Amino acid sequence: MKTVLGAALLLNVVITGLPLLGQHFPAVSENQRIEMLKHPNNRPVRMVLDTDTYNEIDDQFALVYALISPELDVKAVYAAPFKNRRSSGPGNGMEKSYEEIVRILRKLGRSSEGFAFKGSSRYLTDLRNPERSPAAMDLVERAKKSSPQDPLYVAAVGAITNISNAILIDPSIIQNIVVVWLGGNGHNWPHQREFNFRQDLNASRVIFDCGVPFVQLPCTPVVTHFRTTVPEMERYVGGRGAIGDYLLDIFKRYRKDHFAWSKVLWDMTAVAWIINDKWLPSDLVHSPIVTDNYTFSFDQSRHLIRTVNFVHRDPIFRDFFTKLDKRSRK
Repeated sequence: MKTVLGAALLLNVVITGLPLLGQHFPAVSENQRIEMLKHPNNRPVRMVLDTDTYNEIDDQFALVYALISPELDVKAVYAAPFKNRRSSGPGNGMEKSYEEIVRILRKLGRSSEGFAFKGSSRYLTDLRNPERSPAAMDLVERAKKSSPQDPLYVAAVGAITNISNAILIDPSIIQNIVVVWLGGNGHNWPHQREFNFRQDLNASRVIFDCGVPFVQLPCTPVVTHFRTTVPEMERYVGGRGAIGDYLLDIFKRYRKDHFAWSKVLWDMTAVAWIINDKWLPSDLVHSPIVTDNYTFSFDQSRHLIRTVNFVHRDPIFRDFFTKLDKRSRK
């Protein structure tokens, strides 16, 4: 079996000093990759959602958006690790995220049994010994039942730890999945110290290096424009059932001072791209090289990825508000 262990990975090892040399990934031809990076035209789209749900409040909106969208067939939800003021460490963040997933599912009247899975308890430190979390193993199992002609879409909106672990556990799955990740900044931005990216540098490096068909939604300066306000939330989200009231409550409690304030709901955009890519125009570009300095280096011989370059926020919010209102009227 051919592997993508050529000049690009060798160059990456020299630049970063990380032991990627022992990692063998199946070859994905550029023709196949480009075909898989086209927007899916089958409906509903089979997908899983990987989310650090308790990290802030945008994950909850993304999870609800995915579950109320008939264009999507969400097969599983994975709890991702995170560490900030809302957790004591990545494992604690993952556990809190799992609890939040279960909480939201209950408000939507859905069971978490066989649907919500706990992810990694730590960030990726040893590429040769990936963590076999329930989430990673579920992704491996679902991916192996998919194909390049009918791939599983993986929407990831936190640290990419679970997904990278699954790829390291069974590299063959890169042929059967498309990863859509909200992570990192624009390729011309001076640094990549964005929250999802910097939490797990090793996992971020894996996703850019392994050759998996990959759609990146850069945070700054692209998804930063996906903003909304308390008045808009009160008008179109509050009163739309238990889940609408919950989303409005966490939105308002996120900040005490609402005067001249808007909030980015970053994670909804990864779901939105799978629904309608016209809302998030993109380019095919060569995958950048992740350096230890949280920056990108560039090599035009690298494989292609798709990178979103703009966000049309209005149609995405219109779609979400319409679906939420319709569900509340049932």
